[in-house]
Amino acid sequence: MLDISNDHFERLVSEAIDSLPHTYTDNMNNVVIVVEDEPTPEQRQKLHLINGVTLYGLYEGIPLTNRSGNYSLVLPDKITIFRNPIIAGSEDIIALKEHIKRTVWHEIAHHYGLDHDRINELEQKR
Repeated sequence: MLDISNDHFERLVSEAIDSLPHTYTDNMNNVVIVVEDEPTPEQRQKLHLINGVTLYGLYEGIPLTNRSGNYSLVLPDKITIFRNPIIAGSEDIIALKEHIKRTVWHEIAHHYGLDHDRINELEQKR
């Protein structure tokens, strides 16, 4: 397993965000991106994840496509990037950087209302 500090991992997440097209990141209002070591039991339960299923990232919020004119005074949407599963799934620093970038983009895509089928379709085109 790669030995990488929390600070270094968080810098890689910031770099991944900065590398995305500004059309995605400039319109992300009321969204916070955090790094956690692992999903909480509550997050795993909410997603009905069984033991052994790996979760790299999680979007929690109201996608832009589901917001109405009454969307105000709400807590920020939250994107969580899970450090330990991503590190465990990466064989070297190059793979780690790509894994982080793909996970960040995937969760931001959920913020824009894309479902897994559409995300997978777009990833195939990359």
